[in-house]
Formats: sequence, C-alpha cells, structure tokens
Amino acid sequence: MKKILLLITTAAIIIGCNTTKSIEKEVNNGNYDVAINDALRKLSNNKSKKSKQASILLLKNAFNKATDRDLDQISFLKKDANPENFERIYNLYQKLNTRQQTITPILPLYYHGKEVKFSFSNYNVEIIKYKEETSNYLYRKALSLLETDNKLDARQAYEDFKYIDRINPNYKNVNTLIEDALFKGQDIILLDLSNNTQQIIPKQLETDLLNISTYGLNDLWTVYHNKEVASINYDYSLSLIFKTIIITPEQIKERQIIQEKLVLDGFKYVLDRNGNVKKDSLGNDMKEDKFTKVTCQYFETRQFKTSTIIASAEFKNLETKQLLDRFPVESTFLFEHFFATYQGDERAIDDGFLIYLDNRIVPFPNTEQMIFDTGEDLKLRLKEIITRYNFRG
Repeated sequence: MKKILLLITTAAIIIGCNTTKSIEKEVNNGNYDVAINDALRKLSNNKSKKSKQASILLLKNAFNKATDRDLDQISFLKKDANPENFERIYNLYQKLNTRQQTITPILPLYYHGKEVKFSFSNYNVEIIKYKEETSNYLYRKALSLLETDNKLDARQAYEDFKYIDRINPNYKNVNTLIEDALFKGQDIILLDLSNNTQQIIPKQLETDLLNISTYGLNDLWTVYHNKEVASINYDYSLSLIFKTIIITPEQIKERQIIQEKLVLDGFKYVLDRNGNVKKDSLGNDMKEDKFTKVTCQYFETRQFKTSTIIASAEFKNLETKQLLDRFPVESTFLFEHFFATYQGDERAIDDGFLIYLDNRIVPFPNTEQMIFDTGEDLKLRLKEIITRYNFRG
C-alpha cells in the first residue's frame, strides 16, 4: 500500500513539474495569455499547496508582461493618430480589462505566506471613449460604403454596422442600416425551368424542381426566387433546361435455373462392422446426420423499364446578359421488379432467391411517373451544382 501511495505522490509531483515548465515555456515564448490561463487552471483548487507556489509567480510575471505589451501597443497606436486604429485600441483596452477580471476571482494569492500583489487599473473611461470613437468612425465609413452601388461594399458596411451594434447597441439608426446593407448586398437569383423535349413534364415535378425551400440554398448573401417579382431587379438567373427525355419500352425477361442441394433429412445410427449400433462412452446409441439430395426448377421473371433525363443548368448575369456557365445534368431511373415460381423441392432454392417467391407481377409505372421518379435524382444533382457555384467567385 505504501508503494502505491509513493507512486501516486511521485506521479503527482512529475505532473505538477511538467505543468509548471509548460507555463514557463509559454511565458518565455511571449504567449502570456496562454500562460495565464494555464496557471489559473492549476491554481483553481488547493492554490496554497507548496507544489503550486511557482505557478503563482509565473502568473504574476505573465500578467505584468502581457499588460506592459498591450499598453505599449496602445501608446504606439495613439501616437499614429490614425482613425483606423480606434477599433484595435478599443479591443486592447477590453483585453486588459478582461484579463484582470479573469484573475480577480482567484485572489488573494500567497507565496510562502506573503501576499502576491497584482497591479490592476480601471480602464472603463478609456473603454467607453474608444467604443464611441470606434462606433463613430465605422459608422461614417460604412455609410460611405453603402452609398456606392457595389454589393461587396454593402456587405462590408453590413459587417461594420453589425460590429457597431454588438459593441454599442442602439447606436443611432444602425439597426435600420443593417437591414439596408443586407438588402443592397444580396444577390437575388431567379430560378426557372425550360422544356425543350417532346415530352410533357409532370406539373408536380416542375413544382418540386422549382421549390427553393427544399434545396436549402438561401444564405445571408444569396436569395433564390422561383417566381419573378416585377419590382425586383434580379442579378442572376439559373435555368434548368430539359433537352432529352428517353423512356425505354416495358420489358420482361425470364430465366430458369435448376437447383440442387444436400439438405439435412433426419439421422441414421452409426453401425460397426457387424451391423450393430455403436455406443458412445456413456452407453448411448451413436447417431450421425443424414443428408438427402433435393432438386427444383426455379422460374424467375424480371420486369424493368428505364427513363433518362438529359438537361443542362445555365447561369446568366442578368445585368450584362452574359452566359456565365453551363453544366450538363443527367439522371437515369430504373424501375425493376422480380417475381418467381418453382417446381420441385423448395428446400433446394438458394436463400437469395426465396424473397421473390411471394412476389407477383405488378403494373409498370406510366411515363409521367417514370419522369417524376427520374426528376427526384435530377433535383439532387442540380442542388450539388448550385451549392458548389460561386456567383462572385
């Protein structure tokens, strides 16, 4: 038992030393906040233990170095006097404040009985000041971007307005401007379907293919419409053009298979040379399995019919009237049904064929149903094309 306790104690010491070395390494590499977080994790319980004393000094050292580095950077950015730096200054002050708040709950800390003091500062005035400076600068910048008729500028304005709203809720009319920027930055795509074949496309299939909600395509900056709205200026169009629909004739193929198998058919007694039944070690009659050869004629019928749709997906820029891309789309659907009968001993039939014995002939699907079933797969292929396509690539 003493050996086990010694091993556990030794392991704990080794782990503690390794953790301390890891914290020290992070400090030496300039990863002060990583070192702070590691030290805080180690000190989260039993912070007064002797094995954790070194972590207290490492925590203070990392905190001091991190604070000095951030304050030096703030001083440099202020001297630069560039409004672009307001956001960075604001974030650095927030970082300084958050770091202090992270350490506060674990205080006080003592090193060999003497309290280790952390020099904290109140950054609230600076945080408020640079929150306003940042909000004001980004607001003016985003307004300028929004005045251009460039969608990418509108998207940047949207991000700026969203950031302002996050750090400074209800700032001026930002909520309204967020909606304006979103609308101006969106690409609106009109989806339509053309039938250049001699076949009639089922109305349900056309509805399904144009049902945008089932594709899950809409995102923040891309919106699809399947019905044209006169008041909207569409940016792009996506046309699914049916070029060929091939329906094969209904076909039936039959095949006959003769099957044989050895099947278990009871047992027989094991006889010795004299024709007497052998006995086992317990005096019981010895038996062995008896197999019988069975045969059967298996008659299988296969019903099948196929339909193929050959189409293309075409992307156009509606402002320039240019064709951007064309992708071939092809899909084939196979209707297939098996049923079977037999003559002879059913036990001779392979297990893989038994499932067809209970089947009967079924009506072939009509042309409309075949086209519809093919269109289900076509829809998946079309979704893959649309998902991969980047209009502003």
